[in-house]
Amino acid sequence: MGFEQFGFSDDLMAGLEAMNFREPTPIQQMAIPEILAGKDIIASAQTGTGKTAAFLLPILEKCLRDKPSHIDTLIIVPTRELGLQIDQQLEGFAYFLPFSNIAVYGGGDGKEFEVQKKALQQGTEIVVATPGKLLSLLNMGFANMKHLRHLVLDEVDRMLDMGFIDDIQRILTFLPESRQTLFFSATMPPKIRQLALKLLKEPVQLNISISKPAEGIQQSAYMVHDPQKLNLLKTIFSKPDLKSAILFAGTKQKVKEVERELRRMKLNVGAIHSDIEQQQREEVLLNFRNRKTTILVATDVVSRGIDVQGIELVVNYDVPGDPEDYVHRIGRTARAETTGEAVTLINANDIRRFQRIEKLIEKEIPKLPLPEGLPTGPSYVSSERRSEGGHQGGSRSEKSQNRQGKRKPWRNKSRKPDTTGSSEKKVQ
Repeated sequence: MGFEQFGFSDDLMAGLEAMNFREPTPIQQMAIPEILAGKDIIASAQTGTGKTAAFLLPILEKCLRDKPSHIDTLIIVPTRELGLQIDQQLEGFAYFLPFSNIAVYGGGDGKEFEVQKKALQQGTEIVVATPGKLLSLLNMGFANMKHLRHLVLDEVDRMLDMGFIDDIQRILTFLPESRQTLFFSATMPPKIRQLALKLLKEPVQLNISISKPAEGIQQSAYMVHDPQKLNLLKTIFSKPDLKSAILFAGTKQKVKEVERELRRMKLNVGAIHSDIEQQQREEVLLNFRNRKTTILVATDVVSRGIDVQGIELVVNYDVPGDPEDYVHRIGRTARAETTGEAVTLINANDIRRFQRIEKLIEKEIPKLPLPEGLPTGPSYVSSERRSEGGHQGGSRSEKSQNRQGKRKPWRNKSRKPDTTGSSEKKVQ
């Protein structure tokens, strides 16, 4: 069945049609009725499941029915990229609705701060915010949250990893206790589950188990010493018809190094890391979305915070430390039932990390032979052989490196929506 089953208003359905949303995903099928019924939700759902629409759509429908005149909904996210992505989806879904929304995040200039402050003071209905910036505005008295009805905490595991939990606890002191709270996290370790049960009242628990990458992703890996990685990229990015690719590096220093080298190869590349200004970050992402930039080089800050259709290739320049991050990284390709390719470069010290990834996804990923002209890389030996004194692989320098290692404030109606575009329930 389509979205008609939820009884959405004609104007909201018009927004869905403009965004080319036809059939609800499993998380949407489970969450939307519960949210419409006013239930608190604790959901284990990863990026790519459709969870953003799962909470935005019922909240917009409830706002349409009740017509709030104050800040009604607060959505807290770990990164500005995810905040902007949610804000953009709001613009599309609510294009025909009489609501405004604002994305609140750090890194902007004085003019941007004034826009955010004005929107909060005048009571924009929906606020999407990163914890640090929001807490600053709350402390300065620029946001009145006493009429808030909906609180959404998205990617809570990421916020925990980034050290935002204390900020969230302080933000909660500004919010009314009588509210509907929706709690989304890709993983649900005990610490996060305990936090959720403290914040939520008789929550409905939803679990979408998709720890494995999409079937449409062709995964492969190269065993390579660090000094040879840049040379290997020449081969990986040599496809003449490549239109869109993301390369993930483990640190901002490596992002800068790889971007510099790719530019020397005359490749069309952009980069995102914490040393560039927010305006520049947004420009880089916009160019990538619009295909003006072919290759985006980034740290994990965008592995969950970007939703761009048509990404053909994901390259893991470094093996991520968390197997779940691998799933999130390569999940940038093969979205919406398309196909894509994911390539990982493994040095000797990354072998155990990569074995944990293969264990998580229950699949052995093919190790490809290196192109002619590159020295032989380390052997992909088992953890047991390594612990017994087998081949250790890697040079001294490698081991040393490894250790270090919207709706714009007030809606422009002339702008068209972007069309590129406790009980427990489980879906395997």
